[in-house]
Amino acid sequence: MRWISLLFFTLASTALFSQLQSGRVWTQIGVKGAVSPKLVWSIDVTNRFGSDGLETFFTQASVKYKLKKWIQPSLDYRSILDKDKYKNYTLSHRLNVNANFKKQVNRFSLGARLRYQSSFQSLQGSKKYDAEFDKAIRIKPQIAYDIKKSGFGPLCSIEYFYNPNYSALGQRFTKYRFFIGTQVELNGTHELAFGYIFDREINTPNPDTKHILSVSYSYNLSSMKKDDDKKEKKSGGNDHFNE
Repeated sequence: MRWISLLFFTLASTALFSQLQSGRVWTQIGVKGAVSPKLVWSIDVTNRFGSDGLETFFTQASVKYKLKKWIQPSLDYRSILDKDKYKNYTLSHRLNVNANFKKQVNRFSLGARLRYQSSFQSLQGSKKYDAEFDKAIRIKPQIAYDIKKSGFGPLCSIEYFYNPNYSALGQRFTKYRFFIGTQVELNGTHELAFGYIFDREINTPNPDTKHILSVSYSYNLSSMKKDDDKKEKKSGGNDHFNE
């Protein structure tokens, strides 16, 4: 099965690096741990780079509860610094309420995340709705595969952004985001994921398209590293990237 992994990375790398000149690079580093076998926490720092250097910087604190094997509700708080058109950084805050679903079918992992996000403060009162920073309902189905005797766990997802506001361009889907990448099984408590994101606005004037390379690293402080946790990580059970 290693030749399948090699083919996957060859195709993915070709798509990634062919788009970097007109795209973005997102990097994330974080740490996570467990309060109990069912309650886990994480803190992450994310940088988003574009043609104008560092465009967005945010920190996120999250808690996730394993209610059942197939459903895990979670809550995220995010503090965001974003560069405006005048190249000044403005501060906003965001709260995410998530419901994470998962079903294991042989070596496939089928999942979905339903998210409601709300911004505490609009970025400088921006007139244009931005699904990244304003209120949104987001739906993200995902599929992952656990390659036998391989360190790779390829996965792909597509996420739809819905604007719930009562406005001229509200109550409609405004963007979709496609991801293809892999989680890499490392020794010990290290977790790594990377991939390509195609981000496309829809149903809006002058829609924007982004090509993004994402790289994520996390260190797990929990001493309760069970086999089930390793399988969950490799099969895409954890969010591959803060989006």
